[in-house]
Amino acid sequence: MLTLLKVSQFDLPLEDPVLKFLVVLIIILSAPLLLNKIKVPHLLGLIIAGAVVGPNGFNILTRDSSIVVTGTTGLLYIMFLAGLEIDLAEFKKNKYKSLGFGAYTFVIPFIFGIAAAHFVLEYNWLTSFLFASIFSSHTLISYPLVSKLGVVKNRAVNVTVGGTVITDILALLVLAIVVGMTTGEVNAAFWTQLSVGIIVFAAIVLIGFPIVGRWFFKKVSDKISQYIFVLVMIYLAALLAELAGIEAIIGAFLAGLALNKLIPRTSSLMNRVEFVGNAIFIPFFLISVGMLIDVTVFFKDFDTIKVALIMITISIGGKYLASVATQKTFKYTKPEGGIIFGLSSASAAATLATVTVGYNIIIGETDLGEPIRLLDESVLNGSILLILISCTISSFVTQKNAELLVKADNENTISDSNPEKENILLAVNHVKTVDPMTNLALLIKSKNTTENLFAVNIINEEKNDSSKKNAETLLDQVVEIGASADVKITPVTRYDTDIIEGINNVIKEYAITDLMIGIDEEKRFSPNFIYNLYSGYLNNNAANILVYHAVQPASTVQKYLVILPTNAEKEPRFFHSLLKVWNMARNSGSKIEFYGSDATIAMIESIRKKVNIDASFIIFNNWSELKKVFSKMKDNDALILFMASRSMISYLPQMQNVPDYLNEHFKEKNFLLLFPAHQDQVEYRKDTRDIGNARDFVEIGKIVGKLFK
Repeated sequence: MLTLLKVSQFDLPLEDPVLKFLVVLIIILSAPLLLNKIKVPHLLGLIIAGAVVGPNGFNILTRDSSIVVTGTTGLLYIMFLAGLEIDLAEFKKNKYKSLGFGAYTFVIPFIFGIAAAHFVLEYNWLTSFLFASIFSSHTLISYPLVSKLGVVKNRAVNVTVGGTVITDILALLVLAIVVGMTTGEVNAAFWTQLSVGIIVFAAIVLIGFPIVGRWFFKKVSDKISQYIFVLVMIYLAALLAELAGIEAIIGAFLAGLALNKLIPRTSSLMNRVEFVGNAIFIPFFLISVGMLIDVTVFFKDFDTIKVALIMITISIGGKYLASVATQKTFKYTKPEGGIIFGLSSASAAATLATVTVGYNIIIGETDLGEPIRLLDESVLNGSILLILISCTISSFVTQKNAELLVKADNENTISDSNPEKENILLAVNHVKTVDPMTNLALLIKSKNTTENLFAVNIINEEKNDSSKKNAETLLDQVVEIGASADVKITPVTRYDTDIIEGINNVIKEYAITDLMIGIDEEKRFSPNFIYNLYSGYLNNNAANILVYHAVQPASTVQKYLVILPTNAEKEPRFFHSLLKVWNMARNSGSKIEFYGSDATIAMIESIRKKVNIDASFIIFNNWSELKKVFSKMKDNDALILFMASRSMISYLPQMQNVPDYLNEHFKEKNFLLLFPAHQDQVEYRKDTRDIGNARDFVEIGKIVGKLFK
C-alpha cells in the first residue's frame, strides 16, 4: 500500500506540493546557469521551461491556483519595483516625454490594429477597437534584466516605465468601455463612477500610503515586519485599483511610487525586497506565463495562422515604430531607443486580460446554436503565440541594449571620474547609535564604494575583558546591517589607552576620507565630547568629520535643510563633503534645501546641472539669524550644518554656540554636523588653483562636477 502511494506521487501531472515546488525551484536554479553560457536571457528560459513542464507541454505541472497566486504576486512585484526604483527627480523631469512615449506606444499600434481588424479580418467596429487595444498595452517583463544590469535610472528607462502606465491605463480603459457598451452600461453614471473611483484610489495610494509608511517605519524597526508591510501595501494598492475599475498592476506601480522615498536604494529593506522578488515571485510569474503557451494551436487551421501573424506583426511593428518615434522626437541614442523597444515590446498580462474578457463575452449565436464571441478562438490562440514571440524579442533586445548602455556609462565614468578613493570609517561606541550610523553610511557612500567601509571600536587596555566583549557586539551589529544591504563593512579593533589617538591612527592606517561619529541621545553634546571633537578629531587633516544625531530613520526624513557658511566653497575638501549630501538626496529621494551666500549657492547650482536631485536654493548670509531658518522646520525635516574649525577660512564665531543650541532645541530631530577636512595650504592652492581663479560658474561646475558622477 505504501509502495503504491509513493508511485502515485510521481503520476503526471504532479499533485504532491513538495514535488511541485521542488520542480519549480530546479527550473529557477538551472535556467540562468544553462542559458547564460549561450547568452540567452534567463527570463526567456523560464518562460520556455514553463511551456515545457506545463499542461500544453509534458504536463508535469498544472497551472493551478498556487501557481496563479504566486505568479500574480510576481507580476505585481515587477510593476512595484518599477515604481520603487524609478528616479523620481528624473521622472518629474521627463514627465512630458513619458506622456509623449505613452501616446506613441498607444496610438500607433491602436490605429494599425483597428485597420487590420476591420478591413482585413472583417470584424465589426466594437470588436475592432477591443482587438486593437491588445497591441497598445505591454508588460515590463524584461524589467528585471534592466534592474540587474543597473540601468534603471537611465532616462530612456524612466520614460518607458512612465509611458507603460499611461498606455496600459488607456488600453484597459478601452476594454472597460467596450465591455460596458456590449452590456449597455456606458452612460453618465458609468463615467462618473469610473472617474471618481480612479481619483479616490490615486489619492489614497499617493497621499495616504506615504503617511502610513512613514509612521510605520518610524515605529517599527523589525526587518521582517517591515518587509511584510511592503507586501501588504502592494496587495492593498492592487485591490484598491480593481475596486476603482482599473487593473491591479497600476495599483502596484503607484504603491512603488508612494514608497519610493521611504525605501532608500542602498538600504537593507530594498535589498530584501529585490532579493525575494527576483528569487521567487518574478520567476514564478514567468513560469506561469510559459504554461499558457501551446505551440500546437499555430497549426490548427489557416485562420489561426492568419490571425496570429497579423497580431505579431502589428504588435511588434507598432511598438518598434513607437520606440523609433520616441527616439527621434527626444533625440535619444540608438541603445536608448533600443531599450525602449525592448521593454515595451513584450505582451503578457494586460494582453491576456483583454483577450480573456473578450473571449468570455457572448454577443449572439450562430444558426447551429454555437456562441458568437466578442473575440473568437483564433484571437485567443494568436495571443498565446504573441506572448511567446514578443517575450522572446523583448528579452534579447533589452539585454543587448542594456549592456550597451552599461558599456557607455562605464566609459564615461572612466574618463570623467574622481580618482580619489573613498574610505568611510564609523566610530562605534554606543549600541543605540550603531543602527542609524550604519544606515546613514549606506546612504552617503558613493556608488562604487562597496568594500571601503570600516567600523572601529577602541578597546581600553586597562579594561580589555569587558571592553573587548562590548566591541565585538557593536562591530558584529554593524557588519550584519551592512551584509543585509549586500555591502561589506570591515570591523577594526584597536587597543589603546587614548580613544582619539587610536582612531586617528586607524585613519592613517586605512587612508580614511570620512569619519562618522554618533551622538548618544542621553549624553548629547557633553563637555567631554566637545573637547574631544575640537581638540582631537578635528586635528587630523585627512578626513572629513561627520557628527550624526538621529531620532528617526533616515529613510523617513522628507527634507534636509543644509546650512552653509560664507566661503564654504573655498575649503579644500568642500566638494568631497558636499558629495555626501548629494548621495543622501540621490539614494533616499529626500528634498534638499540649501542656504548659503551668493557665491556658495551659485557654485552649488552649477554643480546641480550635473546631477538630477530635488533641490532648492535660498540666499542666506547671516548666521546670527539661524533661528529663523530652524523655525521653518517641520516634524520630518532634518538639519545638515557645514561647520569649520578655527583655522579654516569659513569659520564663524557663531559656530561655537551650535552644540548648546542643538542640545536644547534639537532633541527630537535628526541633524548632521559636517566638518570638511583642512589640508595643508600649499597642497590646497595646488589642488584648487583652477577653481579658485575661475569666474565662470558654469566652468566651475564642469570641473567639480566630475566628483559627482
